[in-house]
Amino acid sequence: MQRFSDGNRKRSIVLAALFGSGLIAVAVFLNVSFIVVNWRAGLLVLLGVISFVVLVGGLVLNTLFLIREIRRSEQHDAFIHAVTHELKTPLASIKLYLQTLRQRKLPPGTQHEVIDTMLDDSDRLQRTIDQILLAGKTGDARRVDHPADVDVSEVVGECVTLAGKRHHLVNGEVAYVHRPPDGAFVVQGDRDELLAAVTNLVDNAIKYSGSQVRVAVDVARVGARRVTISVRDQGMGITGDELKRVFRRFYRLPAALRARVRGTGLGLSIVRAVARRHGGRAFAESRGAGRGSTFTLELPLKAS
Repeated sequence: MQRFSDGNRKRSIVLAALFGSGLIAVAVFLNVSFIVVNWRAGLLVLLGVISFVVLVGGLVLNTLFLIREIRRSEQHDAFIHAVTHELKTPLASIKLYLQTLRQRKLPPGTQHEVIDTMLDDSDRLQRTIDQILLAGKTGDARRVDHPADVDVSEVVGECVTLAGKRHHLVNGEVAYVHRPPDGAFVVQGDRDELLAAVTNLVDNAIKYSGSQVRVAVDVARVGARRVTISVRDQGMGITGDELKRVFRRFYRLPAALRARVRGTGLGLSIVRAVARRHGGRAFAESRGAGRGSTFTLELPLKAS
């Protein structure tokens, strides 16, 4: 019975193949005959179709190119405006305080407060300059030239501590949960670049949290050979469309612009570039506007 069924199946396949081949042959014969009989008219039609396709394709490509360049120009203008603000504001503050110190004799306590403010503004200037320089350095996706062993837990702990001091958060607003022991997760790369990437993630989470800062930083193993650094906030969140754009250079969330959140639009693009240079990736997750977000930096562990 099985042999009979197989024979019927083979015959059906052969008949279907013959029938299809016959139809193809008839179609080819009719088209070739039509072209031979009407070769002049057919040639004109063919040339017209080809010209039409090329013309439409060129218009589509040109339109896409123009749209992309307009968007780049808008992002570039926004970047120039943001960087100008980030440089001009602390400079103006430092100049004002220096003039005050020169023209007035302030009490020692007030002097220390003014000097501390100027130091904070100087740090802000330095961070902006460092961001611009790092963006240029990591602009290509080449691997790190001379990688060294980097302890992930140590780097993340340093970033969390520095962020708390910089933003004056002393009540556990930025928590390092499930901190692994030092040496548990070691990657090969550039320590300064990784420090800058994690710092950008933590600083972004703080800035976009609004008045109620609740940021959780976690380090965990994924599979056998990778480690993730996740930074979760409960801030303004990100829509689905914006999730595709947040790692682009110069891009800033519309909600951040409306809320006048400071920034240059370089931070997350640096995170993605650093991830690629270290053989990893960076991605974001969010349940929507107003529902917080999680940014993750995934890196390959050092081969043992």
